[in-house]
Amino acid sequence: MTRHEAPRRRGNLRRLQATSAGMAAGLLVTGLLAAPAQGQSRTGTTPTPEAPIGTVARTVGDARFEPGPCPKTAEPIEALDEARCGTLTVPENRAKPSSRTIELGVAIVPAATDEPKPDPIVWLAGGPGDDAVGEAKMAIDGGLNRDRDVIFMSQRGTYSADPALLCPNVDEFNARVIGLVYDAPSTGRQHVEATKACRDQLAARGVDLSAYNDTQSAADYDDLRTALGVEQWNLYGISYGTHLALASMRLHPEGIRSVGIDGILPPSTSGSAATWSSFRQGTDGLFKACADQPACNKRYPNLSATFEKLVGDLEAKPVTTTVTVPGSEKPVKVVIDGGTLVNWLTSATHTAEAVPQSIDELANGNPQRIAQQWAGWRTNPKGIGVTSHGLSYGVFCSEWTPYESRDAALQGGQKEFPSFPRSVQAQAPLLTFLHPDCEVWNVPAADPSIRDVTRSDIPTLALSGAFDAQTGADNGPYVARTLPKAKVVTVPYEPHVVFATSKCAQEIAVSFFDDPAAPKTECLKSLKAPEFEIAP
Repeated sequence: MTRHEAPRRRGNLRRLQATSAGMAAGLLVTGLLAAPAQGQSRTGTTPTPEAPIGTVARTVGDARFEPGPCPKTAEPIEALDEARCGTLTVPENRAKPSSRTIELGVAIVPAATDEPKPDPIVWLAGGPGDDAVGEAKMAIDGGLNRDRDVIFMSQRGTYSADPALLCPNVDEFNARVIGLVYDAPSTGRQHVEATKACRDQLAARGVDLSAYNDTQSAADYDDLRTALGVEQWNLYGISYGTHLALASMRLHPEGIRSVGIDGILPPSTSGSAATWSSFRQGTDGLFKACADQPACNKRYPNLSATFEKLVGDLEAKPVTTTVTVPGSEKPVKVVIDGGTLVNWLTSATHTAEAVPQSIDELANGNPQRIAQQWAGWRTNPKGIGVTSHGLSYGVFCSEWTPYESRDAALQGGQKEFPSFPRSVQAQAPLLTFLHPDCEVWNVPAADPSIRDVTRSDIPTLALSGAFDAQTGADNGPYVARTLPKAKVVTVPYEPHVVFATSKCAQEIAVSFFDDPAAPKTECLKSLKAPEFEIAP
């Protein structure tokens, strides 16, 4: 979950995905991938061994799947070269009989075995606002298609859907934020102006902004299952995708064999206050790991206290510096205040080894390392126009803000970090100016049931990382309270979305789909803390 998510590979900055207030850094559009041969168009026909999933056209109710070219992606993805692809057509708003239709791209990566299991895995992307098709490399590199087909569908509004609700102007503003005081009222006004411009542009295209939410998306996936003729499948959701998975388990449980949720964002608690709790958990885990290593603790004692003091000092007196970013020789201005530091650390847990040294350098008057990293994430030109801000705000503004108070962020910040300045506490990590944004987005509140806890006996794997500063590890036990067949696993020393960073987590996930009652977790015993960088 985030309005920008951080690199998931330590030592190798992966793209920052941005939803509403974050900076997206996907890769540039390269056009449509070559499509496999299309199956004969038939209606009401289930796939057979001669007609694999995704090769037969089928209409069920108001939904139709049609084989065809693979969805466009922001970069070439080798994992899609052998995919079976097509388009799912569904109503934009099922509550309106006269609704227009929209198209969602579908790619099905075949199992690596010649005899795949009959129940495929569906990948639910993060965000909200990321395109699942664009995350195919992550899923396949992790071995998810070992003996099952893996299905990727562009959630409504995302990059390869039609319409795509992208709004590059928001990405461009989020790149400029590096030179502004992060949580200043003037920054907030510009932030909301960018959001309103996005809304106005989408509304002028005739987009029904009230139709981009979990309720409609969960129905899209259920329609996909029936249109593909799949009797039973499995879900694997990462980050925001866990939010959608939990909603799907409640709204459309039929046909779901098992569910993996990784970087858990429960719909019943999602919002600004919970974000502060997650930040506390993830950063405490990282600071403790440093304290537990004699060399790190000796060189960087009381790291947590140093960080909290820096937040206060920088909020009172921001530091301004200049850095150069990859791909550009022109220096860019970076302002580091308390809010910037908090949001940097939320993301920097993905590169945990460098965090103690970076904080120490800042405390001793050298902001360059943090400024360089922050600017690199935020200004990457490959992040312009790849994230669906229309879907992001559709979820946030109908399902979150109507059900939390305006000062929820402040209350959460005061509870978790009472020493922080009020201006920092008032802006939850990665959700800056959320309520003013939602006021101008102006969509109806979702039915209150969207906040219900998910109660289900569907076997569920609840995976978390102990360094996750975006969706805290305590969300695993929380959702398991009403999921009697849940297996809760916290992977030590790992950040948000453990499948992306941990071979052990990948092994656990794949084994779970083999036997949901007994995932193999032995690899956890051999995991070791990162070796923190120690400056001379």
